[in-house]
Amino acid sequence: MRTGRDLALLAPEIAVLLTAVGALVFEMLRLPKVPLPFTVIGLLVATGLTVPLLGTETTAFMDTFRVDPLSIWAKLTLLPATALCAVLAYPEIKGTDREGTVYALLSFTAIGALALAGAGDAMFLVLGVLLSSLGSFALVAYPRDDRATEAAMKYLVFGSVTGAVMIFGLTYWYGATGSTLISELGRLEGNALPAAAGLVALLVGLGYKAAVAPFHFWAPDAYDGAPVSVAAFLSVVPKVGAIFALAQVARDLPTGGAFGWPLVIAALAVVSMTYGNLAALVQENVVRLLAYSSIAQSGYFLLGIVAVGESELAVPSLAVFAAAYAAMNLGAFAVVARAGRDLRDFAGLGRAAPAAGAAMVVFLISLVGVPPLGGFVGKFLLFGAAMNADFAWLAVVAILNSVLSLGVYLRIVVPMYGPPKGARSAGRPSRGPARSVAAVWAVALGATVGLGLAAQLLLGRIS
Repeated sequence: MRTGRDLALLAPEIAVLLTAVGALVFEMLRLPKVPLPFTVIGLLVATGLTVPLLGTETTAFMDTFRVDPLSIWAKLTLLPATALCAVLAYPEIKGTDREGTVYALLSFTAIGALALAGAGDAMFLVLGVLLSSLGSFALVAYPRDDRATEAAMKYLVFGSVTGAVMIFGLTYWYGATGSTLISELGRLEGNALPAAAGLVALLVGLGYKAAVAPFHFWAPDAYDGAPVSVAAFLSVVPKVGAIFALAQVARDLPTGGAFGWPLVIAALAVVSMTYGNLAALVQENVVRLLAYSSIAQSGYFLLGIVAVGESELAVPSLAVFAAAYAAMNLGAFAVVARAGRDLRDFAGLGRAAPAAGAAMVVFLISLVGVPPLGGFVGKFLLFGAAMNADFAWLAVVAILNSVLSLGVYLRIVVPMYGPPKGARSAGRPSRGPARSVAAVWAVALGATVGLGLAAQLLLGRIS
């Protein structure tokens, strides 16, 4: 009976697994037109299976996996985001060999992110990092050109090292507590040395997945070497999974004595926000600019982490900002797929394609945090959570970085409504109809605006 209940709680994850396997089977049967609709439908079915779980707060399989607001909202955010990435990938990979493999890898990697978001045991942290990493390496290398291969190799080497460091460091927590369960981390109280060693290792492993500075070095090259759709996927799905995993751990970490981990997280937030925005200011490649923007956005996520256990806004702020971030970031990458990778490709875009140009402006000002869009609501809640946790100075730094980020995103907006500089590039080749790309940014636009307008209702459901 207990096993049946646990399997029912994991029905969305099982649906995603079946979707990944099914896409792979159709690829093996040489049915190239089937994997994409099968993947999208499977991911949406998994999202539907998640809705009845809203309001649930329990565990499965002897407390090793948590079914709570964090893991539930991770599914409601990441599964539709993965479906949008699959649609976005279609023009780039249509007609290539192993097309269905990409959809399967997207689903397998999403399972790793969901494992992270619901981790109730250190082994799930390891499993989630490994699952999400292996699929990501292959996705980055898919184009099989020199740039993609170099990016994938850097990603692989960096991921292997950080993963090994995390696994080694987590043994300190096991040695000090006698358990791999995250709920037992309270036993670290008074054991500052093993607690600190495990925390540093965890931050290395999860910081790499979330592209938090200074563990971000792989991100700009990996995003630039990968197809635009894969870069969009990496900027959202593994990142949100890792952030939510860190939140799961933060719920049970002791904060007393010499083990002041919230201050460490706050310092990483400052470094990530500031470095990401400053580095983005000098980029001419829009994909690399968005990569550094993604690093900066990771810093904002960390405001919610420092407030876990100290503010009732912590979990709702993470959930709302994750949903808004997924929508606005995927939308921005979809417009990049439409326009091109370089800033000069955006010259005159607002005049040549008014709808796409207007959508890009909405996504970018939402990333800044301009009301009434989803990005504003998410950041507002994060700032409130940080202040409730007595980190008002961190909220001030985050606000200043939001102002700085306006300069970053204006570097894209200004050329869009200026005179075209010669013929605009069409960006990376699109082998399929552009309708799928337009559909992605249109859905993302609706979500970005809708999240901002429906924030009050959404907060009620999360609470």
